Formats: sequence, structure tokens, C-alpha cells
Amino acid sequence: MAKTRTPKSARFASKTERPPQGLPDRETLLKFIREAGESDKADMARAFGLKGNDRRALRDMLKELETSGALGKRGRRGFSEAGAVPPVGVVDVVERDTDGDLLVKLVKGDDAPLVHLAPDRSGAVGSAPGLGDRLLVRFEKLESGELEARVIKRLGQSAHRILGVVRKENKQVRVEPVDRRSKDSLVLVPAEAENLSDGDLVLAQVTAEVRYGPKRGKVLEVVGRVDQPRAASLIAIHSHGIPTGFSQDAEAEAEAAQPPTLKGREDLRAVPLVTIDPPDARDHDDAVYAEPDTDPSNEGGWIVWVAIADVAAYVRSDSALDREARDKGNSTYFPDRVEPMLPERLSAGLCSLRQGENRACLAVRMVFGKDGRKRSHKFIRGLMRSAAKLSYEQAQRAVDGFPDDQTNPLLEPILKPLWAAYETMMKGRRARSPLAIESQERKIVINAEGEVTSITPRASLEAHKLIEEMMVQANVCAAETLEQKKSPLIYRIHDTPSQEKVQSLAEFLQTLGIAWNKGEAPRTDRFNKLLDETREGPSAQIINEVVLRTQMQAIYSTENIGHFGLNLDRYAHFTSPIRRYADLIVHRALIRALGLGDDGITDRDISQMKDT
Repeated sequence: MAKTRTPKSARFASKTERPPQGLPDRETLLKFIREAGESDKADMARAFGLKGNDRRALRDMLKELETSGALGKRGRRGFSEAGAVPPVGVVDVVERDTDGDLLVKLVKGDDAPLVHLAPDRSGAVGSAPGLGDRLLVRFEKLESGELEARVIKRLGQSAHRILGVVRKENKQVRVEPVDRRSKDSLVLVPAEAENLSDGDLVLAQVTAEVRYGPKRGKVLEVVGRVDQPRAASLIAIHSHGIPTGFSQDAEAEAEAAQPPTLKGREDLRAVPLVTIDPPDARDHDDAVYAEPDTDPSNEGGWIVWVAIADVAAYVRSDSALDREARDKGNSTYFPDRVEPMLPERLSAGLCSLRQGENRACLAVRMVFGKDGRKRSHKFIRGLMRSAAKLSYEQAQRAVDGFPDDQTNPLLEPILKPLWAAYETMMKGRRARSPLAIESQERKIVINAEGEVTSITPRASLEAHKLIEEMMVQANVCAAETLEQKKSPLIYRIHDTPSQEKVQSLAEFLQTLGIAWNKGEAPRTDRFNKLLDETREGPSAQIINEVVLRTQMQAIYSTENIGHFGLNLDRYAHFTSPIRRYADLIVHRALIRALGLGDDGITDRDISQMKDT
């Protein structure tokens, strides 16, 4: 049965004391909002157990508090105490004070105060922030009681380094920024414009700001043509401030990395683990294997192995590789390119579980009963050798009775046991009842010139679901182990849908003649019942889409609220350390918690975990 989770703001407030039930007075409501940091009307109503007339009274009270200036609006529906700021927020650099220090203001919230920006000494953001920059910051209260904002990351391109399009007209050459938030164009001096053509996509820099008229600038680099198909990816990369490439130090560290040995590792090369990925995958960071459990006490049970590339062995805390991976946060994928989190020497080389090559791994051995429920698990730092590199389609065809020359000898010893173990695991999944939304992915096919030749639906195969469920269970094991060891960790969380979203769903379904109780608490099994009942009907696709849009976004957090969509109480991403920095942190935490080496999570990692 799905579990109903407490709304975020109510959970926040419950850390101090549970709010009383019934319509609160003014001071109690203000105290609740102050402790929550930010809350919307639906969360407040749930926290105080309000219905009917009490909900309407709450709405009137909020309007009165807003009118009196005691509350400020956050977005369309959220409220916070007037002048309050969240622990972490998105700000714009809006002005300088008389001492030349930068002042920032929250993007959301007209009543938000101006806050001094602390000098950034981490080196992670790149050049120093300037007026017009948008930043992610952490707010801290100083001993003096004043607030200070500390930079976590720059968002979007710098206000002083601009990606733009060259425009030549009326004997003047300008660079028009591609970022829609940037209103100012740069004027280039004639010498700068000689070798440029109208429509060139360039990276430019502000050289002088004049009191009246456009800013002056110079071109740093011509990156392409705005009318070329590949320009879209370049614009996205620069507009969102995605770091590109690697420093010489990071590249040197990657080149110096050596193939793994058995030192400090368990030999898993006899376990015939296989990778199953898309046919065009360049890196392979997970491998799987399953076999029947021979323990008489677990008749009909299975042992499932999931092995993940041991990235932590190569990317040490506070190394150049580590700092740049943290700054990127993750690999970023486009139809025509990828901006990887790690250099190719690691991402497609020593950290890719290539067929027939020795690779360092962090593996979890899981034991499942015949009912599909996990009985136990154990993490092992090992040395593995992939028995085969397979595509999803290739593995699926083999199991469906159409093996090829590669999969035919693997069918009985490896593929059929994997599918049999998956069928058993599905019993546990069905009992858990995670969300069963069918979201169709599409593949964009691009030719050598960068032109889109087709957009086709990706097939949803049982092979995809097999790998997904095995990865989900491995991630659960990571969270359980770290909680048991009382280790700090980064969770992957997914909040319960807000009451407003559920009400919008109910109103939409009403137009189709489908009943949905607006006051009903969101549950995964209830959503699944709706999807099952309408799956064969004419509105199946749009209902599936609207149910998907009703859900909240999954995020990383150091505070656990569970994962609503998967219907899990604890979940930590462990399976993609090549392309997700948070997963690398979970690897390091496991290494330290289990005493698997001296390259585990450091105190510095832990101190930065919320920002990470």
C-alpha cells in the first residue's frame, strides 16, 4: 500500500513542534511560516487539518497578513515572513554599495531585502561575479545579525562574457546576446570587426561601460554560425553557464590514472557480469548478473549482483578532477554532443566497464526471496571483468527467442537467469506499487552536418525495466547501509504532489466524466488505478500526460522525505558516478562507512554536502 508523506513545509515545521490542529491564530500561523521558511496555502491547511469553512478562513487570514505587510509572496502561491530569505536561493546581482561591495536580491519575492555578497574564494565559479549576474547562493546570518550571501554557483552566462550573434548594419558592428535576459548589445571597434561576418556566433567580453549608449566589447572567440544546426547546443551551453572542457591539471590527473589492480579489492572476475546499454552508449558504468540462491532457507530466491564503476578510486576529494566535476555537477547531454563531467580518459576509458578488461568496481550483492522482497545485501569493492557488452535490443531479442552469434552462448548461463530474477523482483515491485506512468521518450537522429533527420519514439522494452529495477534496488541498498552506519549522505527525493496540482487534475478529469475526490490524499496506487482504468480509452495519452504533470520534480537533498514516485522511504543514487557528482559522493560515503579504503568521503566533502 502506498504511503502518504507529509508536505514539505509541515515536515520543516515539525522539527521544532507539531502545529496544533484547527484554525490557528495570527501568531501561530506566522510562527509556522517562519519555521517552514516558505509555505503555500494547501500545505498550511494540511498541517493544521483544515477543511471547508476553516480553509476559507485561512485564505482570508493570509490575505490580511499580506496586506498588512507581515507576509510576502513567493511565486504564485507560496508565502514567507516579510523580509525573510530561504537557506538557499537564486539571486540577481543588482547594485554596489558605497564601498564597492556587491548587493544581491532574490529573484522571487518583491519584498526580499538587499543582501551583501560575500567574496568568493573557492575558485569554483570562475571569474568574480558582476552586476547583472544570476547566482545560486546560501544565506548565512553573521554574528552582527546581518545577512550575507555566499556563492554556490553562477547560473547562466556571465554579465561580462556574452555569447552573441554578430550583426553588421549601418557601418556599425554589434554583438546581440543570445540570452533573452540580457538586454544590452555590445558595440565592436572597427579593428575587432574586420574578420567577422554577419551571423557569426561569438563569445565576447565587455571592455568598457559608458554612462549613455551601448557597452563596448571585444570578441574572444568565434564559436560557429547562428544558422548552423549545431548552434542550438552551443547557445544552450553558454546561456546556462555550463562549464566546458577541462583544465590542464584535470587532464593531467586523468592521463596519469592507471589500470586497477587487486590491491584492496575482492576478485570478482569469475562473476560473469554483463553491461546492457543503448547501442550508441560510449560509457558503461553499471553491470548486472543473477543466479539462483542455493541457501535451503531461501528456496526459490535469487542473488542479484549490481557492479558500478569505482570512480572514487580515480577522482580523489579536492583534486583538480574533483573540483571541476563538482562545478559541472553532472554530464550534460544534447542531441549532437555531450559535455562530460569527467575527461574521456576516465568516462569512456578506465571508468567504463569494457568487455574483457579489468575494471575497478563497487558492487552490491543482493538476496531476494521468492516473494520478490530483498532479504539482505552486502557491498564489495572489487575487480571485475565484463563478460559481454550488450544493447537493450540485443538482449531483448535473445530472450524473445532470436539470439545472435554473441548472445546465443550467453542465453542459458546469463540472460535467462537475469530475466527469471527480474520476474521475481517484480512481485516485490507490484506489492510496492510505484507510479506506473508511461512516458514515451524520443530519439533525435542527427547526420554528420548536424541536421536533424528524424525524431522517433524509443521502444520501451522489458530489458529497460529489468535494468531500471535492479538499479533502483541497488540505490535503496546504498541509502539503507549509510543510514545504518549513521553516515551523512545525499538522498534522491521526490515530494508528494501539492494539493493545488491534485485539484487541477480532479478538475481536468471532471471534464472527461471521471470522478476524483479533491480532498483525497495523493497515493501512488490511486494514480495507478486511474491509469489502468483509462489505458485502453481514447483519452489514455492525455490522462497519462496530466498525471505526469501533477507530480513534483525529483531532486537531490541531504534531508530525506522519501521518494513518492518509487514509493520508497529511503533512496540514494549510487549507480551513475561517471555522470552525476552526487552519486560519486554516495560512493565515497560507502567507502568510508564500510572501511573499504582511504579515498572515502572527507570532512570537507561533508561540510559542503548541502551545497553539493
